[in-house]
Amino acid sequence: MPNSSSISEFLLLALADTRQLQLLHFWLLLGIYLAALLGNGLISTAVACHHRLHSPMYFFLLNLALLDLGCISTTLPKAMANALWDTRDISYAGCAAQVFFLLLFFGAEYSILTIMSYDRYVAICKPLHYGTLMDSRACATMAAAAWASGVLYSLLHTASTFTMPLCQGNAVDQFFCEIAQLLKLSCPESDYYRETVIIYFSLCLIFGCFVFIVVSYVQIFRAVLRMPSEQGRHKAFSTCLPHLAVVSLFVSTAMVAYLKPPSVSSPSLDLVVSFLYSVVPPTLNPIIYSMRNQELRDAVRKMMPCSHFSRDKLLTCLHK
Repeated sequence: MPNSSSISEFLLLALADTRQLQLLHFWLLLGIYLAALLGNGLISTAVACHHRLHSPMYFFLLNLALLDLGCISTTLPKAMANALWDTRDISYAGCAAQVFFLLLFFGAEYSILTIMSYDRYVAICKPLHYGTLMDSRACATMAAAAWASGVLYSLLHTASTFTMPLCQGNAVDQFFCEIAQLLKLSCPESDYYRETVIIYFSLCLIFGCFVFIVVSYVQIFRAVLRMPSEQGRHKAFSTCLPHLAVVSLFVSTAMVAYLKPPSVSSPSLDLVVSFLYSVVPPTLNPIIYSMRNQELRDAVRKMMPCSHFSRDKLLTCLHK
């Protein structure tokens, strides 16, 4: 049996057996990837270029969009290349890089989502102190802390995973290098205690952030329901509901992926679940945030060609 020192590459899961299905998967993944790039790219550009969006809420949304771009760019390009060229291999270093960057982006994204709940809490429950608590220095510090926490979280898991001896072959039953699948390749006598401690420590941190988000939104909704103005309540809900939807999507897909019973696990189910948590949130987050946010929609519309023309001029522009 090979050990980790003799493994120079891993074999990822083939998404299809026939050439026609491989090409179909390539075009589907390419469409999803381009949609994610377009959505997150538009949000990033809109926030960076429009002064009306230079506020803490949109600053953290910019960070979220960049993290989503990183998440989906870590997994899909290699999967598309394998489908297009009918290959399965990924180098040992490439696999380690996938694990590192995916965990970095996921860890930082969860931290950013937690910070965004705090931002909404301060804006709605403590509006008079918002300028002091959420000034530019505080926002930059919190964003840097979120990225740093992602790096530390990723380093911890990646180092633990790739220092364990591997003697169960090099075939990863996933379309990208996933820790859960890599651990299945470890030797039976390897030290699971270290990785188990790290996993439980991570779950405690994740649960702590989740409790913080829930408590923040309980306070937010209590404050919103006490607002006398219907317009004020509508505006508050418009800024909070997209964030709550993104948090729900992120947490629910991750919980299904890592907390499902082993008895219901199967290669096809694992593939679907991994697709749900690694591809769906980065693709849908821009849509969720732009649905109820008029300022963001207006900023994106201004960047689109012909958006400022009247109907007659618009038709002329579209026919150019």
